[in-house]
Amino acid sequence: SGLTDAIAAQGAKKIYTVDDAELAMYRPGPYASALAGAIDAADPKAVLIPTTALGRDLASRIAARKQAALAIDCTEVSLDGDDLIATKPMYAGKFSGKFRLQKDRLQIATVRSNAYSAAEPQSGATAEVLAVPLTLSDSDRRLKINEIAATGAGIKDVTEADAIVSGGRAMKSEENFKIIYELAELLDGAVGASRAACDAGYQPHGRQVGLTGKVVTPVLYIACGIDGAIQHLAGMRGSKVIVAINTKKEAPIFNVATYGCVADLFTVVPLLTKELMRLRG
Repeated sequence: SGLTDAIAAQGAKKIYTVDDAELAMYRPGPYASALAGAIDAADPKAVLIPTTALGRDLASRIAARKQAALAIDCTEVSLDGDDLIATKPMYAGKFSGKFRLQKDRLQIATVRSNAYSAAEPQSGATAEVLAVPLTLSDSDRRLKINEIAATGAGIKDVTEADAIVSGGRAMKSEENFKIIYELAELLDGAVGASRAACDAGYQPHGRQVGLTGKVVTPVLYIACGIDGAIQHLAGMRGSKVIVAINTKKEAPIFNVATYGCVADLFTVVPLLTKELMRLRG
């Protein structure tokens, strides 16, 4: 299939697949059993999972099932002999800690999106594809999905986007977020918000970026009217390029910004949108 070919092009030599109608939508039980079956078939020393909402859920369940060592929200992983070394932020992102996952058990780590650049695809590369059957217990089937409702049609989740445009308390209203959505859509990105903006009702809490919201590591993060409370910085400082737009030149957000613009966001953001539209013709 196209997916296995793409994975093979990235260098995989063996690909384990689980194809079953029970996996059409994410449910913790069936997905955990599917991954557990693949782990049993492959017998790996380590398993890496993306740090997303589903990835966190799945990793913790697999670690419990397999009595594995687990490190969550890693920014880097490496090997020291047979031991997995996991690096992850601590104390609201002020420090990084290195943790050694012992080799006497399965080692599992969730890794932040964009922590590593994708490998160059290898033209013509092939891999052995092995099908793994899905075996479910009664407890795996207990949860049923009745409905999935999308929030913010056409806008990506902040944990999955390469570009994020976030607004803070300075947006002043939900209506004013329209200019944030317009820029995010042009960038094929996601809309984020600070805790202050979410608490004020300008955006749903599902868009909150920060220690008490979602931790993100996009290629581009544009902070509009966000001063940069330590909790917010902890959730986005791993972004590769940070652009800060704020009228307060002493705002902490400028300490982590790649580029800073001391200006009114209601002037700058529409200008950015207009220029992007011009460049795209």
